[in-house]
Amino acid sequence: MRDPGPAESELWPVTRLFFRLGVTAFGGPAAHIAMMRDEVVKRRRWVTDQEFLDLVSATNLIPGPNSTEMAIHLGYRRAGWRGLVAAGAAFIIPAMAIVTFLAAAYVRYGSAPQAGWLLYGVKPVIIAIVVHALWGLGRTAVKDALTGVAAVAALALYFAGVNEIVLLITAGLAVSLIRNVGRARGTAAVSLAVLLAKSADSAAALGAVAAGIVAADAIPVSLSRLFLIFLKIGSVLYGSGYVLLAFLRADLVQRLGWLTDRQLLDAIAIGQFTPGPVFTTATFIGYILGGLPGAVLGTVGIFLPAFVLVALSHPLIPRLRRSAWTAALLDGVNVASLALMAGVAWRLGRAAVVDPLTAGLALVSLVILVRTRVNSAWLVLGGALVGLAWHLA
Repeated sequence: MRDPGPAESELWPVTRLFFRLGVTAFGGPAAHIAMMRDEVVKRRRWVTDQEFLDLVSATNLIPGPNSTEMAIHLGYRRAGWRGLVAAGAAFIIPAMAIVTFLAAAYVRYGSAPQAGWLLYGVKPVIIAIVVHALWGLGRTAVKDALTGVAAVAALALYFAGVNEIVLLITAGLAVSLIRNVGRARGTAAVSLAVLLAKSADSAAALGAVAAGIVAADAIPVSLSRLFLIFLKIGSVLYGSGYVLLAFLRADLVQRLGWLTDRQLLDAIAIGQFTPGPVFTTATFIGYILGGLPGAVLGTVGIFLPAFVLVALSHPLIPRLRRSAWTAALLDGVNVASLALMAGVAWRLGRAAVVDPLTAGLALVSLVILVRTRVNSAWLVLGGALVGLAWHLA
């Protein structure tokens, strides 16, 4: 298989960019993807908005950590298979190092560090970054009335609790079918809404299957078993950090008894407020259960499937654009992906913008993003400094 992109000459720029993002990208997958768009579409022009959207959709259709998979896809696109490895590793390693340090402090002192002051200033800036990215990507993704209806329907059904992956697939299939059979716009819109609504039943069925996985008897902590648990989770997990919480609780608290609920919640909290991938929760848990070897095995286990799945799926993405049917399917998945991103941004925004100061931070950040080409990492740093000043006042 031939490597894409300019290859080896781009390896260092790719590594440097994703290492910096691994240090500065707070706020979860939606925020990470928004920051990546700022860097690779607006500032460096490595890909177009359409290409970026197609990669976002590809990450949503495979299990694993979406923003890490985006880093891997973009590294592969820019510098071949070496870029694939370098971008993913560079994005993961800073977060892994930070979380390992925090886990060591946790084991020694028995409590997670408090970082509310940091998130207070960072979160509203992150919301502005996501909103700015949504506006730019949305102008590319919403190509006609049909994709506009798909976006609105997907957003409404997301808030109604429909399973994310079912929503993505159904939106893609519906847009492809309706566009290619040439129905009238009014009928297309109604048909699309009906098809998307039916996905709710499928979501319930998937939930029932997941809930039916049976627990085994508790056993002592084993590094090999720890690795396999995280490998399994990385291979099958779709959705947010809350879905990760459900998987981890089922395996490590209820089935094996290796963690308490408090330890698990502390691990999730560490993954949320540190930069980089939220899945470095696995690093924290691995350290608690098996020291530094456990941290390494937990991290490798949960992220390894992402590298494999991206390597397998990446060559297929350009081919999807060559067929009218699969191109329409990709358009449907694109707008559904943006709807999910918008839904997450809304929920995060309600928690982030809590008073006049945070509202002002979000608004000023958005204006700066619209009117200048400032690097979003500087805005995140500025938000953190405002949070620090507020904490010390």
